[in-house]
Amino acid sequence: MRIKALFVVGCCCGLLSCTSSIDRLSVTESDSDLIFSSLAQSWDEGIPLGNATIGALVWKKDSSLRLSLDRTDLWDLRSVDSLSGNNYRFAWVKDQIRKKDYLPVQQKFDHPYDRMPAPSKIPGAALEFSLGDLGEPSQAKLYLNNALCEVTWEDGTQMQTFVHSTEPVGWFVFKNLKTDLEPTLIAPTYRKAGISGEASPVSGQDLQRLDYEQGTITRKENQLVYHQKGYGDFSYDVAVSWHQNGSTLYGTWSVTSSMCADQASDETEEAMQRGVKQDYQTHLAYWNHYWAQSSVSLPDSILQKQYQNEMYKFGSATRENSYPISLQAVWTADNGKLPPWKGDYHHDLNTQLSYWPTYIGNHLSEGMGYLNTLWSQRDIYKRYTRQYFETEGMNIPGVCTLTGEPMGGWIQYAMSQTVGAWLAQHFYLHWKYSADQDFLKERAYPFLKDVAVYMEQNSKLDVNGVRKLEFSSSPEIYDNSLQAWFTDMTNFDLSLMRFLFGAAAELAGELGLNEEAAHWADLKKQLPDFDLDTEGSLTFAKGFSYDASHRHFSHALAIHPLGEIDWSDGEKSQSIIRATLKKIEEYGSDYWTGYTYSWFANMQARAFNGEEAAKALRIFAECFCLKNTFHVNGDQSGTGKSKFTYRPFTLEGNFAFASGIQEMLLQSHTGIIRVFPAIPESWKDVSFENLRAMGAFLVSATRQNGQMTRLRIYSEKGGRLMIVSPVDGQLLQYETQPGEWITII
Repeated sequence: MRIKALFVVGCCCGLLSCTSSIDRLSVTESDSDLIFSSLAQSWDEGIPLGNATIGALVWKKDSSLRLSLDRTDLWDLRSVDSLSGNNYRFAWVKDQIRKKDYLPVQQKFDHPYDRMPAPSKIPGAALEFSLGDLGEPSQAKLYLNNALCEVTWEDGTQMQTFVHSTEPVGWFVFKNLKTDLEPTLIAPTYRKAGISGEASPVSGQDLQRLDYEQGTITRKENQLVYHQKGYGDFSYDVAVSWHQNGSTLYGTWSVTSSMCADQASDETEEAMQRGVKQDYQTHLAYWNHYWAQSSVSLPDSILQKQYQNEMYKFGSATRENSYPISLQAVWTADNGKLPPWKGDYHHDLNTQLSYWPTYIGNHLSEGMGYLNTLWSQRDIYKRYTRQYFETEGMNIPGVCTLTGEPMGGWIQYAMSQTVGAWLAQHFYLHWKYSADQDFLKERAYPFLKDVAVYMEQNSKLDVNGVRKLEFSSSPEIYDNSLQAWFTDMTNFDLSLMRFLFGAAAELAGELGLNEEAAHWADLKKQLPDFDLDTEGSLTFAKGFSYDASHRHFSHALAIHPLGEIDWSDGEKSQSIIRATLKKIEEYGSDYWTGYTYSWFANMQARAFNGEEAAKALRIFAECFCLKNTFHVNGDQSGTGKSKFTYRPFTLEGNFAFASGIQEMLLQSHTGIIRVFPAIPESWKDVSFENLRAMGAFLVSATRQNGQMTRLRIYSEKGGRLMIVSPVDGQLLQYETQPGEWITII
């Protein structure tokens, strides 16, 4: 549905005055800015703008400049009927596994996810500006420092647009127009004659399958409001307000949902009263602070540009009080379909990788959006745990909705027995990097304890006193088949259980809860050793070696990110790491996706192999990303880096890339800080500012002509600082005070 915004004659004097004084919004260039000679012609290649609540993509559709508008809480939250009844129990699933009759399980849990269009993330709407009189732009540019997109024409016409960093509004300003220009508000097509055939969750199902009545667009003076009713009581609104005076057109838009208190029409009117100048200043205040949190300078221009764009997207996709980063965050598909994999929350890898840059990158505040949501949804997770696993404590659905409800799917992973432990690691990491004693007491340990209580009850001791799961899995080995259930513990499940009980013991001990600490430590001792093949490499499970290329390094989770097997542990662990990475390389990348390369780089960095880490990250940037830097899973280069050549857009590979760079520059996961631990020998000139180490230490370092020339550390909370000397490799120790600077070089 399209409604063209009619030009309104007259407006308050304040707005006329404001219009006449709008100059070009000031920008600060960087070498990593995205610059294109034309607008993208596909939504997933558009220039991204966002503030973790709303987002926009700037591109060209047909003969119009288009802004695809989105909001994180636009969701169809209808319940999954099959996730109910007496068979909605893991005990029933295990009975089916024992009987080797797995089709009923697939029909109950897998098929509805593939067949039904919802629950799902849904799109917002779009604004379009006709290029009929304007002609084709000569340049489109994203200024990373300012989170602003600028489109220019040869005749001097210019459009600047940004999504406000802290308010649920976006702005557009056209200057030097040679013709009248009016915005068009475009609603998604939820109802029309005929429905396209069903598609897979990867390619997205037609929006019409949601069976909504088409929404309405109404006009009041110089404002348009689109109201769309969704499933049940849910609805959302998109509003645009504008004003044109001579050669200048400016306006603001907003998207709100019935899940929030805001009204889109009010938001645009209030923004117009504040004016674009004031909003831009408050917008810049956030981004100036964000970029000041940390920075890196790399001698590799490809990696530098990709890193800057990843951290820009990270700042656009998460905030302290936002919902977590979903598969596409605030950039839902604008192609008449639902987003890939329904735009949901995949906790079998995707959300975890998306928040890896939080810690070393010194963006703990932004990472709290993830933790705050997980914390607030505990009652939902506990209800799910009692119903499905029939235990106390808490596990978390591996695939879930905005509100934390399970969605089904391949239940080995979508309803994994150990996914809660992987999510708990982020609470652990926040404590380790922040040294926030209140967070430890009030959030980190209580969360880990709930998961550990569940894990203890869900596992059993065998006749030899070894703690095991009756059936175990390893994402996404053997997909959703009966064979995907292993009768021996997988290294994936084992590594998460070892981490969980060990971390719970550590945190309980830190709080002086000695009996609880001893209990969790005893549970960890009951777990078996990691399984190795004859070459000393980690297997998936006993008798199942890594013997084919695979996208998910689930068998090697103990190496990274959990660090249960670490280089610092000595020769035995180093041998396992070398053998595991060697076997991964030998079987090649035929069935890797983009995030696999990013993850592999992190693993290589943990093995202090900078050359291989940089190589993997470069392949990711050059082969698995579109020109706007979005990760699209498959190899887009045609160079055979993977046999996957499709292009579903998801974000976890992007953010795991940023983490890979950080791991190359600074490591502290063992409690000892290492500076430039995994950089290529050719990186003679490299530096970083304010990367964060465990213990709440901020580290800045510079390497020039192959020599360390500067190393300063700021101690936020005080305490013992241990660092490997970059000069002679000796371990240096300092007792620091809160707020103290330590200058080593």
